[in-house]
Amino acid sequence: MNYAETLQYLYVRTPAFHRVGADAYKPGLERSRALDDALGRPSAAYPIVHVAGTNGKGSVSHLLAATFQAHGLRTGLYTSPHLIDFSERIRVDGQPIPQQRVVDFVAENAHLIDRLEPSFFELTTAMTFDYFRRCEVDIAVIETGLGGRLDSTNIVTPILSVITNVSLDHTQYLGDTLAQIAAEKAGIIKPGVPVVVGEVDDKAVRRVFADKGDECDTPIFWAEEEDVLRKVRPLPDGRWEFESTEFGTLIGELGGSFQVANARTVLTALNIFFHPPVLRKILPEAVRQGFAHVVEMTGLAGRWQTIARRPTIVCDSGHNVGAWSRLRPLLKETAKRHARLHMVVGMSSDKDITAVLRLMPPRATYYFTQADTDRALSSDELAKLGAKAGLQGTAYATVPEAIRAAQAAATTDDMIFVGGSHFVLADALPLLTQN
Repeated sequence: MNYAETLQYLYVRTPAFHRVGADAYKPGLERSRALDDALGRPSAAYPIVHVAGTNGKGSVSHLLAATFQAHGLRTGLYTSPHLIDFSERIRVDGQPIPQQRVVDFVAENAHLIDRLEPSFFELTTAMTFDYFRRCEVDIAVIETGLGGRLDSTNIVTPILSVITNVSLDHTQYLGDTLAQIAAEKAGIIKPGVPVVVGEVDDKAVRRVFADKGDECDTPIFWAEEEDVLRKVRPLPDGRWEFESTEFGTLIGELGGSFQVANARTVLTALNIFFHPPVLRKILPEAVRQGFAHVVEMTGLAGRWQTIARRPTIVCDSGHNVGAWSRLRPLLKETAKRHARLHMVVGMSSDKDITAVLRLMPPRATYYFTQADTDRALSSDELAKLGAKAGLQGTAYATVPEAIRAAQAAATTDDMIFVGGSHFVLADALPLLTQN
């Protein structure tokens, strides 16, 4: 099989959550452990930083990876979902896994696929561990897919665990209270492995993490309480200036007010990770490089990403209530600098759509759309729900149609926002970046 045929085989042979949702969810670690054992336990071949959380885990993972790369470490990075091509999920020093390695891995392990019947994510995780071992990485940053306790990545014993935050998402799998979801995220906490927790706004959530830390006899570092940032200043171009206590002044490339919390989490993690003095001698410059050039170094996309000017076009996945709680004030503030706001939005059908729509700005023109995935809510249905939430606009059958309509209506002084799910960005970015 060639690369396209191999991917099609994977999507058909192994259930893919990003395509079909609940039908692909296979809780439990038995298949993941069996795959890892059959491959000679590649997950134990290098140090790992394990990252979980409802929101922010992608930005935190990429910032950590960029800093490790700048420090001179050969760095593996595993994230999901991909936006345009499957190979984006698995990177070494920012470069996606070669397509031929994907083809070869599937061909070499067809017997395991037939015998163990893993999910798409389980097989992809095994492929990742195997590829990182082949590349002889010095360290890997592994992002969980869903939850933590029963996530396929949770067969690892990391040197550091990071939990960015907890909010309501995937409630049908993780529980319908913050404490229940926190318990699933806390499942990545291992005996003796230090843990960084980014944000905790709920006492019950904090108690869950604290109790798990006590149970595992491991220290928990609460990033909000760590003295890692002296001053924070937004820059006119959307970036951030961070005056850190350990690493000097940092310019954060990623936009959005939520990046302040992400920066605290990353800096807390780096304080722990680079404790030996021999590494501290060269670390500050690595941190500066990682923060300032994370997009170029790791291929990160879709996090309050400015695609164009005049009109301004900004993309952000914004796929759940937690994300929109942060995006709402940011959009409100950014829209003040533009004549009109155009919102191209689509959502997956398994999200809390009504709650998300209530957080979107009412003073905007909406272009309701649907991504090319089975999980997408139809644009017509989204438009109806939007109208009930006081959002006025028109339904478009595809993301490109919606974007073209917004571009046709916008003047050079306007702003176009594109988001609502990773899948919308997957359809949007090829169109937007070719212009």
